Amino acid sequence: MSSNIELYNKIASLIEQAHKHVASTINTAMVYTYYEIGRYIVEEEQQGNHRAAYGNALIEDLSHKLTPKYGKGFSTSNLEYMRAFYRTYSISQTLSGKFETSDNQVQTYSKTTPNFNLSWSHYLVLIRIKSDEERRFYEIECKEQNWSVRQLQRQFNASLYERLALSRDKKEVLRLAQEGQTVEKPTDIIKSPLSLEFLGLKEEASYSETRLENAIISKLQDFLLELGKGFLFESRQKRFTFNEDSYFVDLVFYNRLLRCYVLIDLKIDKLSHQDLGQMQMYVNYYDRYVKQDFESPTIGILLCKEKNDALVELTLPKESNIHASEYMLYLPDKKLLKQKLEDWSEEFKKGGGQDE
Repeated sequence: MSSNIELYNKIASLIEQAHKHVASTINTAMVYTYYEIGRYIVEEEQQGNHRAAYGNALIEDLSHKLTPKYGKGFSTSNLEYMRAFYRTYSISQTLSGKFETSDNQVQTYSKTTPNFNLSWSHYLVLIRIKSDEERRFYEIECKEQNWSVRQLQRQFNASLYERLALSRDKKEVLRLAQEGQTVEKPTDIIKSPLSLEFLGLKEEASYSETRLENAIISKLQDFLLELGKGFLFESRQKRFTFNEDSYFVDLVFYNRLLRCYVLIDLKIDKLSHQDLGQMQMYVNYYDRYVKQDFESPTIGILLCKEKNDALVELTLPKESNIHASEYMLYLPDKKLLKQKLEDWSEEFKKGGGQDE
């Protein structure tokens, strides 16, 4: 009987893999096909009348002819998306691409065809992003983190790119667009503010640190996504005893990329120097009694409603592994963050590209 179950599991796994491969192949073929349709539309427009009216009439005529035979996927709006898709990626990328069709024939496109790795639904979100650098960042993160379309939309709405850029050394901002979010040192995992809109807590409502913690635990998957790469959850209200006194860390995580513990304490009020001192004690305990020799020093994060950078700098040693990060219960103002990043970039350029 056990051998039959084992055989069933092997066959079921093989079938599942085949289904995934077929779905992936079909999706890849569809994306490349839509890109080429966009190319044909743009090339036809360039040969004809350049006025917008011509382009609109061309797409409407195509839709009327294609829809009866091939379905609603070729509506005027979808054909316009295909045109926008080609325009966006024909300019920003010049990689070669190919895919296998259902009859195992390899279809190769011209040398200017980009290499597409995401679903058409992902690209419908990406082509709405005007900045090439920002779009490239989200594209890399989608592929590496296996984001769903919903997760991509949420991270874009939450201004992940701007928040990471503003939290980083000026020299590292370009790296975001080239490599996505890299995690090599403690400051790479810090975002300020953290956007916790998914918790459903209202800004004007009264809530306790316990309620905030409970909300985070109930939405742990979303919270891990917001924290970023490499985080694993270990425990809440982690107790440790020292000199017969017991202490409790609100949330304990482990970052597998940095190979270290990350301790998070939640503060619903303005950050105080007592809070920083307490976190320093937590970090010291973990470094001395929990951390193993092959692991990196523990990181402490105080997640607070309001922080004071001057207070943090004055209270902690320069090389401290403790950081304060604000949180917000609503999506950040994207326009405001974009403007802030643009002003910051202009200031950087005027300074000759040197860090202060």
